[in-house]
Amino acid sequence: MLTPHPTYEALRDGFAWDLPARLNMAEQVCDAWAAREPERLAVLDLSEGRPERVSYGRLYTLSLRVGDALRRRGVQPGDRVGVLLSQSPLCAAAHIACWRMGAISVPLFTLFRDGALRSRLDGAGIRQVVTDMDSAGQLDGFDVAPIIEADLMPEDMLPPEVSVMAETGPETPAVLIFTSGTTGAPKGALHGHRVLTGHLPGVEVSHDFLGAPGDVLWTPADWAWIGGLFDVLMPGLALGVPVVALRDAKFSSDLLTRVVRDAGVRNVFLPPTALRMAKADGLKLRGLRSVASGGEPLGAEMLAWGRDAFGLTINEFYGQTECNMVASACSTLFEPKHGCLGRASPGCDVAVLDAAGTPVLDEEGDIAVRRGAASMMLGYWQNPEATAAKFRGDWMLTGDRGRLERADIRFVGREDDVITSAGYRIGPGEVEDCLLTHPDVATVGVVGLPDPLRTERVTAFVVRKPGTDVSAEALQDWVKTRLAAHCYPREVRFVTGLPMTVTGKVIRKDLRQSAIQEMTEGEDG
Repeated sequence: MLTPHPTYEALRDGFAWDLPARLNMAEQVCDAWAAREPERLAVLDLSEGRPERVSYGRLYTLSLRVGDALRRRGVQPGDRVGVLLSQSPLCAAAHIACWRMGAISVPLFTLFRDGALRSRLDGAGIRQVVTDMDSAGQLDGFDVAPIIEADLMPEDMLPPEVSVMAETGPETPAVLIFTSGTTGAPKGALHGHRVLTGHLPGVEVSHDFLGAPGDVLWTPADWAWIGGLFDVLMPGLALGVPVVALRDAKFSSDLLTRVVRDAGVRNVFLPPTALRMAKADGLKLRGLRSVASGGEPLGAEMLAWGRDAFGLTINEFYGQTECNMVASACSTLFEPKHGCLGRASPGCDVAVLDAAGTPVLDEEGDIAVRRGAASMMLGYWQNPEATAAKFRGDWMLTGDRGRLERADIRFVGREDDVITSAGYRIGPGEVEDCLLTHPDVATVGVVGLPDPLRTERVTAFVVRKPGTDVSAEALQDWVKTRLAAHCYPREVRFVTGLPMTVTGKVIRKDLRQSAIQEMTEGEDG
């Protein structure tokens, strides 16, 4: 846990990574606490209406039962295990069980459908998936074996070897998190056991030093994404801060108010879309100690609203699946600068590079993170070419453009085509590939267009095959049922042609620019 310092500079200059030769995240988030304080509250599950208090001791036992089931299915160190679960104690236990035995956990979103699941299950070579009865049916037709709670042995029947901690270190692969790309199948970012240690400084400062007495943590973000899993769940468990679980709950201001009231939540991570919804509702809520947000800059108006609505300053943070929580605001140390992503988190060297790859000040360039940040991926799963392309010398390129203004990192825009919509990063390639499987679609281009609530709305420009008249609604349902509900195009525009390269690739940049220009001209007219 960070020791609070009087200034940001003192905190940054006095920090050094603590990465022992033997390191296992199961020990960090569960086993050490279960040994010291087995009755300490780990997870407060509000999903079934009646709160269920899950102690570290219970979480430890549940993870042992999952680990036993995995061993009986033949899982070995290094094997990939899918975790198809929403916010729940079993979700936490499944990851812990994998890490304890040296396997690699792979979070899977419960809203994924066949296309999204197949790319991840096949891409990672997953044969075992921990899930529940609600989601087990999604695995029908796949060569995988679902494990549900009914498959777990009772506690008193567990063999002693299930509690043995695997010999792992900071670089031992532990978790594989798929990130949406701009074309083709999503890439898997492989992280070692140091990834949790790498997240902790940024998480702590984004919550004005998380871990104060009485802190309780919650996010509406699903634990299948890095934001829910490593910005909230695992750091909370590692720091001894109770984490609230709430499955399948659609965010609303009323829900936030109820969670704060009923669970005593004092710390929340709210994606920008959730904050915009709360602002539109005129929310006024007291009782929180910290509100963190990430995904894109909130702007001066939203920060001012946050001070009025919550009585505190929202701390923005920055990162991506490949290297997360590398920058953050911390209102107890410095005044956040609107339009900026915060300052480099302790232990992270974040710079803006010019075209020659040289760090520059007060000039627009590529936002990059120097090797050595503990949250940086080991590499893309079985994709050395993409891994090499992600780096320029000792710097990992984020794909974002920005300026470094003294210590503050100002966000300018994304270099790639990834769509940020309602807090999700959506790869247009996946949506295009799904739409192209429809028999009436000749070609398609997918981009994100500005949206006041969602930041961007997924928009598909579709060329129908001759003689067909498929509707927008039919194509939206096609994506919802085959890829994922959060990825479907909110808007479908039928066109006669698309801007293409000489090799037949849709030029999304031109497509997006022409659509925005058309929107602007329409507003002016």
